[in-house]
Amino acid sequence: MTIRPYQPSDLEALRRICLLTGRAGTDATGQYSTDDLLADVFLEPFVTLRPETAWVVDVDGPVGYLLGVLDTAAFVESWREHWSPEFARRHARIAEDPTEQWVVDFGHEPDWMLGPQLAEYPAHLHVDLLPEAQGAGWGRALMRELGAAAVAAGVPGIHLGMARDNLSALAFYARLGFHELPSDADALMLGIEPARLL
Repeated sequence: MTIRPYQPSDLEALRRICLLTGRAGTDATGQYSTDDLLADVFLEPFVTLRPETAWVVDVDGPVGYLLGVLDTAAFVESWREHWSPEFARRHARIAEDPTEQWVVDFGHEPDWMLGPQLAEYPAHLHVDLLPEAQGAGWGRALMRELGAAAVAAGVPGIHLGMARDNLSALAFYARLGFHELPSDADALMLGIEPARLL
């Protein structure tokens, strides 16, 4: 196994990982009207707009990744300008299935990434590992990559959002030193100072 920077040739493999881990860390295949939706919101805009802060765990091909954004507010502006039109081409504004409307809304309106946490935690991340890559230290190693990039850029804090029922992920983040930030009832927001990831 190795950790390396994202390459455009990784895109389809990473889209598959996003789907296979998209339901609180488990397989989301068939959850929405198209299996492309999750990656179109939570993966492709990140590797398209910020490929320099995306890393891949490679074992004869990708088995996990971390996507980082060092300046979330600037990223939201880039999303509006460059990704929202592409997302609109792929997905209608109103979802056929009401249960997926929130994901579609996220794709059209990236303001979901904005919030009071950005004052102290302007960076954010998404990390996904297939089961065969979990428990071997790769998640921690990916975090070190982002931590180093954030420290070098002078970023004071990193945050992430997650499903409250993903208990294994919550335990992993707690071991790394993430702490809970104010958030709504539906999701959990965690934060950390980048130097703690090194």
